[in-house]
Amino acid sequence: MADYDQFPDPTYARTVLAPLFEGAKRFHAGAFEAIDRAHLAMLAETGILPAADAARIAAALDQIAAGRDLDAMIYTGEVEDYFFYVERELKRRLGPDLGGRLHTARSRNDIDHTIFKMALRARIDALLDQMRALAGALLATARRERDTLIVAYTHGQPAQPSTFGHYLSAALEILLRDMKRVENAREIVDLSSMGAAAITTTGFPIDRVLVAHLLGFAAPQQNSYSCIAAVDYITATYSALELPMLHLGRLVQDLQFWSAFEVGQIHVPDAFVQISSIMPQKRNPVPIEHLRHLASQAAGRARTQLSIIHNTPFTDMNDSEGETQEAGYAAFDAAERVLSLLTALIPSLSINAERVAATTARACITITELADTLVRKEGLSFRTAHEIAAATARAVVADGSSLDDGYGPFAEAFSRITDRPPVFTPEAFTEAVSARHFVAVRDRFGGPAPAALDAAFASYDANLADFDSRIATRRATAKAAATELSTRFARLKEAV
Repeated sequence: MADYDQFPDPTYARTVLAPLFEGAKRFHAGAFEAIDRAHLAMLAETGILPAADAARIAAALDQIAAGRDLDAMIYTGEVEDYFFYVERELKRRLGPDLGGRLHTARSRNDIDHTIFKMALRARIDALLDQMRALAGALLATARRERDTLIVAYTHGQPAQPSTFGHYLSAALEILLRDMKRVENAREIVDLSSMGAAAITTTGFPIDRVLVAHLLGFAAPQQNSYSCIAAVDYITATYSALELPMLHLGRLVQDLQFWSAFEVGQIHVPDAFVQISSIMPQKRNPVPIEHLRHLASQAAGRARTQLSIIHNTPFTDMNDSEGETQEAGYAAFDAAERVLSLLTALIPSLSINAERVAATTARACITITELADTLVRKEGLSFRTAHEIAAATARAVVADGSSLDDGYGPFAEAFSRITDRPPVFTPEAFTEAVSARHFVAVRDRFGGPAPAALDAAFASYDANLADFDSRIATRRATAKAAATELSTRFARLKEAV
């Protein structure tokens, strides 16, 4: 017969408590330790704990850290969770009274949310490093391919000439905005919950700013109820993580399309190609498929975090804790694989110039510039020029020839529609319909012409330089906080 008076129930232990214990020791043991040390330093600094008591607790914390084997630890049900394991060890070394004093003026509520923020902060910083590496690869490749002609597609059909550098710059601009969104989420994460205690702070004269500082946070989160209940640090983080995976997934889809045999605009080198087990002629750019499904996995796992929080109460709740946090870490893991693989793949790609030229000629994708040039050189309205250009394109396509050889159909259409012969010479026509000319005259702000792209590259350089400066500042702050925590904790033990 089941014993319903004995905690924990075996099924509850197996399905909930044991997994939570495993997750805490795997993902959060270091943060637990840092919080214990920072909180103890604050208790001593404010006089809430006598120096001698703080020194003994500090020595015991060192002993616990040195003596534990996280890999070997398993959940036995002797304590409720990892927090109580540490408290049990303190009491075993110091006695129940002194061993219980570390928990003065705090709760598992503020501890948990601070731990989760520390874990997310580290993952966000790693994510930003990976995004920065991809941004660098995109910018370097865009510079290298500044003048490399491509066919730009709309609605899956050849549309206009552009350059690979211009295309990659468009992807880079989105990534830079995504990086800013991730940085904005990090600002929300970078607020310590410590000192909120259960939900209303405490009557003890704690120093929340000191604890936040020692843990490397920018500041304490102000409203104590919000520290425990808001959890917008979760929704902000995973919203910001989902978007770059969605956006990069669109780039990946283009790479899949462009590398298809029928399109053949892009060449994927052998290092990123797998050969069929039965069809030796096939070059399968399989990494592109992996990029697509990994980006979908990362986006889906990030969205799951938002779904879990949906319609939960605005208070302390387990929905946002332990296993939810750990499930979210898988989104970061998948995102890292996407960013790393794409950072390696992008610089390896090259454009098949012959296929681009053939598609450009056969699909008449420079015809817009012919219409524009007729407006400037022949004094026509754009609508009339468009009609002439359309007639020229139809004739060329019907004849199966190239637009480069389309002066005859052009002159016939021009004379028929305007009732006069064109001033345009065959040489002027050939220049007007060339892809290189098409790009060169589009030297407006944001266009694909060399000068416009060079100006864009300079703005991206400045953007990335600002980003690098912010990263360096955050790293210096984190290092200084870790050093100060270590120093203050060491001083505590001197009072023994």
